[in-house]
Amino acid sequence: MGKTAFVFPGQGAQAVGMGKDAYEADEIVRGLFADADQALGYELSKLIFEGPESDLKLTYNTQPALLTVSAAYWELFRRSGVTPDFVAGHSLGEYSALVAAGVMSFTDAVKTVRSRGLLMDQAVPAGKGAMAAVLGAERAALQELCAKISAEVGPVEPANMNCPGQIVVSGSAEGVAAFVERGKEIGAKRVIPLEVSGPFHSSLMKPAAVQLAEVLGGVSMQSASVPVVANVTARPVTEPEDIRKLLEEQVYSPVLWEDTVSWLIAQGVDRFIELGSGTVLAGLIKKVDRSVTVVSVNSMAALQNALET
Repeated sequence: MGKTAFVFPGQGAQAVGMGKDAYEADEIVRGLFADADQALGYELSKLIFEGPESDLKLTYNTQPALLTVSAAYWELFRRSGVTPDFVAGHSLGEYSALVAAGVMSFTDAVKTVRSRGLLMDQAVPAGKGAMAAVLGAERAALQELCAKISAEVGPVEPANMNCPGQIVVSGSAEGVAAFVERGKEIGAKRVIPLEVSGPFHSSLMKPAAVQLAEVLGGVSMQSASVPVVANVTARPVTEPEDIRKLLEEQVYSPVLWEDTVSWLIAQGVDRFIELGSGTVLAGLIKKVDRSVTVVSVNSMAALQNALET
């Protein structure tokens, strides 16, 4: 019998109206949304269900919004009796994974990711940082070009190792612009600038990481009930002191998603259940290994379907 991993999406998966059917269908889910509103002191649920999209896209709103929706579908799935062998999340999604593994309470996680969003937003002034998706480049060649441009123009670094042929770079506006121009040198098919508010997962985020470490120091954490595969190492972690350290490093380190998926498959995972908005992770996982089963639970209908497969 193969193993199951629950995975949770990060920024970019948000959509106005996400989670509304779960909210309407279930009293405990309604309680989660109410807890989020109360913990943050504003109507996050209204923003999730009604928008406007421009406000939902602000990182300090997106992060608690996606966490809440992931926690809602996780709550529904959990009650079905399916338990994962591992959990993992992409960037912000790692906090959803930690809630699922019982490391952090939901309200603590919502408050923490709101702070994380604010700190990330404040770390680099608007327009000073950028990110771009690089399609079709080899990892080693990409790292070499990043190092060259960083030395000549300004910092640009690998930020997300998403799947074979898809890597996101992040750094200074100048560094990323130079990479967009020069990506063809290393055989990249396309380099697409991303609409983001900052250079996430780059060394420019270190000031945010220092402040996040203080926030995390005040958050109560338990040992994980199932191993959480960390973004920074693509290896399992269960103890609070290790988790805190890795969450701090995660802000300025690359998200090793391809490595995470490959490691999980090597442990015998052949079923991935994506819990939350969208289907971003399903697409990435399939590019790592087409033979595994991936189910995206992003609606009540999808939940029903997942429970029947």
